[in-house]
Amino acid sequence: MEVATVELYTPIKQDTKKGKLRYYPYNINWNYGLLPQTWEDPSFANSEVEGAFGDNDPVDVVEIGDSRGKIGEILKVKPLAALAMIDEGELDWKIVAISLDDPRASLVNDVNDVERHFPGTLTAIRNWFRDYKIPDGKPANKFGLGNKAASKEYALKVIKETNESWAKRVKRSIPAGDLSLLLVLSISNNELNFLPLFQAGLGNHIILLPMHFFLLII
Repeated sequence: MEVATVELYTPIKQDTKKGKLRYYPYNINWNYGLLPQTWEDPSFANSEVEGAFGDNDPVDVVEIGDSRGKIGEILKVKPLAALAMIDEGELDWKIVAISLDDPRASLVNDVNDVERHFPGTLTAIRNWFRDYKIPDGKPANKFGLGNKAASKEYALKVIKETNESWAKRVKRSIPAGDLSLLLVLSISNNELNFLPLFQAGLGNHIILLPMHFFLLII
């Protein structure tokens, strides 16, 4: 499933390629979704990740808690780490996070805590995304940043930068191409916050509301 970023109101629907429905070759063992109001700018070459350009999508999130979410569900999450996946030359960030409602949420606050309390999870996530296109005859994906998961601080940096790219797109500071602009930015107390994907106007409003990061499961 994907968020259809070129359609009005960005609905969640099954992705297609060459007119055929796309499926994962095997199960994904975590909740997978995105951070609304982020955008990986395809015109920006990231010098820290082999000069790769953004993939023109919101930032993906892998939530590692124990509960299985439902498609379209919105979770409050805490970012913990970041993986810099390079997919056919495009940078496709994977933020590793945990639901604030998970029983172990208070135990994990950074990448090292993930290794301590969820041993092997970061490696499993990286390997899953490295290999999932191989059954379709494509090469394995690569990872930047030394093939390692970056810290929470780095993950927050990625979120901040991609939110800023999204805000510029919404304000028409940079071309949006075919992407839908019906989204909302929320900022409170100098912290970036995210709302579900919706908009009642032209997509350039700023709403002041205190809230956590949100993950939209797809």
